[in-house]
Amino acid sequence: MSAFADRYGPWALVAGASEGLGESFARLLAGRGLNLLLVARRAGPLEALAARLRAKHGVEVRTAALDLAAPDLAGRAAALVDGLDLGLLVYNAAASAIGPFLDAPLEAHLRVVEVNCRGPVVLCYLLGARLAARGRGGILLMASLAGGQGTAYVASYAASKAFDLVLAEGLWVELAERGVDVLACRAGPVRTPAYLASKPKRSVPIMEPDAVAERALRRLGHGPVTIPGALNRITAFLFGRVLTRRASVRLMGRATRGLYG
Repeated sequence: MSAFADRYGPWALVAGASEGLGESFARLLAGRGLNLLLVARRAGPLEALAARLRAKHGVEVRTAALDLAAPDLAGRAAALVDGLDLGLLVYNAAASAIGPFLDAPLEAHLRVVEVNCRGPVVLCYLLGARLAARGRGGILLMASLAGGQGTAYVASYAASKAFDLVLAEGLWVELAERGVDVLACRAGPVRTPAYLASKPKRSVPIMEPDAVAERALRRLGHGPVTIPGALNRITAFLFGRVLTRRASVRLMGRATRGLYG
């Protein structure tokens, strides 16, 4: 067994695993010898991915079609992991409401909060307790460069990713003494079906899902935060350390207006 599998295996839960970045995490974890519990809303893509991973890597893969905004998420998640020696949580699921804040229905913004904020809290609480009890494991939350400041046209999404970032940083300190590694991955644009379906109006530097997932997994244990891509790290430094908060908010808003305005 590899050192990675020994620390973060034998089972990993990947939330938002049906396509894109979640699929990349699933493939890379299976390649490291971990058994997988794959969770997303659509059963079909999950089952197709599970079949490919079983055939290629010989690992055990279970799937669960589950809406991470479900009011009974805690109970349903507890039932899914019952009996599994789970060592890693990857929370990749995300909802977004793109466009002027007041143009989207309130329900869309509330779903962002449910999936991007409440979901991670529920699973971090539930699975964090199990990891702490066994004295080893990891939690990886997908954040975003957009969460570094207020971001027009994705205001609720950006705010939710700021929540994920700060949650991961706090848990990184608390759970380290219990043997649990916590990491927030602040990704920029990633070539996923969800990003492409948002129909950005101009091209921007974009990373491939495998590169983002590989960076995040390599940096697990070296938290609390990682930023995939040299250009993204430069951008985060400029927006977070060089520019004033006001300038950062305006510049980021100008960029998202260019994409979606």
